[in-house]
Amino acid sequence: MRNPFESGGILLGGSYLERMSDDEFFDFCQQHPDLRIERTANHEIIIMSPTGSLSSQRNAEINFQLSLWNRERRLGRVFDSNGGFRLPDGSMRAPDAAWLANARWNALTLEQQKKFAPLCPEFVLELASETDSVTDLQAKMLDWLSNGAQLAWLIVPETETAYIYRPGQPEPEVVQGFDNELSGEAVLPGFRLRLAELL
Repeated sequence: MRNPFESGGILLGGSYLERMSDDEFFDFCQQHPDLRIERTANHEIIIMSPTGSLSSQRNAEINFQLSLWNRERRLGRVFDSNGGFRLPDGSMRAPDAAWLANARWNALTLEQQKKFAPLCPEFVLELASETDSVTDLQAKMLDWLSNGAQLAWLIVPETETAYIYRPGQPEPEVVQGFDNELSGEAVLPGFRLRLAELL
């Protein structure tokens, strides 16, 4: 059935999937490497189609900028859209870009690092593709915050808009125009994302 919360995806539910353990779900994802798979807090499985080439190129640029900053600062680890995180609410999500501080990464066992890390990154970014519903993605950003993200960006190239989410703020800050840069603030000190490179 079509997922009401994730545009462009299919939602699979049922008692078997609800009973699937974290390890079984990880194995399920490994058996289907060509699919983009996430899991909701209710253990429903979301299967999403691959993005188009333009979205992929934009995502690569975002991860390049974030990785370049991180290589200079060496404060943490950068993850692309293939990296999943097992969140406190029981869901497994894979943001388009994420950053995690060294101390939290190093506190994980090697086994935890090899699977879906059982924590929420401090920073997450979601990039809207042409087929995504911005409303659905905005709800997803609130899920990131409720699970512990300290800074979350939703970038919508189609309208050249960025939404900045912070804990404790009822509404996101809206940045209009890709002639702007986004500041990593205290979470990513010194990082600035050049939105013009996404045009």
